[in-house]
Amino acid sequence: SGSMHGDSIVQAKEAIQFALRRLRPQDRFNIVRFASDNSALFERARPAGAANLARAKRFVDRLRADGGTEIAAVLRRVLDGRVELPRLRQIILVTDGSVGNEAALFRRIRRGIGDSRLLTIGIGSAPNSYFMRKSAALGRGTFTHIRDPRDVAAVMQRLLLKLEYPVLTGITAQYDGAALP
Repeated sequence: SGSMHGDSIVQAKEAIQFALRRLRPQDRFNIVRFASDNSALFERARPAGAANLARAKRFVDRLRADGGTEIAAVLRRVLDGRVELPRLRQIILVTDGSVGNEAALFRRIRRGIGDSRLLTIGIGSAPNSYFMRKSAALGRGTFTHIRDPRDVAAVMQRLLLKLEYPVLTGITAQYDGAALP
C-alpha cells in the first residue's frame, strides 16, 4: 500500500526475496500482492523449482508501494479453508498493518484459518503491532517485526529456521481413562 513507501517496501521485498531463496524443490509457494486490490503470482501454490522461483523474483521486483491497505479482500482470498495434506499450509502476511477495521479482520481470520497457520511480519518503524500480534495469535502463528532495513536477513533467518525445523511435530496423546487436572 502507499503507507509502505520508502524503506518499508524495500524491506518487504528483501524479506520475501530472502524467503524465496530458502525454499527447497519439494516446497510449494505462492505470492499474493495486495493494496487497493490484490493479485496472485499463481492460481494455486506451485513447486519451488527454478522456473517458478525466477518468475517469483520478477514478481517481487515489480512490487510498488501504492494504493490502500485492503487486507480484508486478500484474507478472503488466502484464508479459504483449503487443506493441502500432508503439508502444513503456512501463510505469511508482510505489511505495516495500517488498517482501521481490525475487529472485522480478526473475525475473518477466525472464520477462515482452518488448519492453516498465519504468521505476520511487521515492516518499518511503526507497524500496527496490535493488529499484527493478534492476527498471528488467531492464526496460531507468530509475529515478527523488521524495524531496520539492515535487520532483514537476521530477522528472516530466525523466522525461517523456526518454520524449517519445528521443535515438535506429529504429537499425539493417549489417556487411559485418567482424569486430567
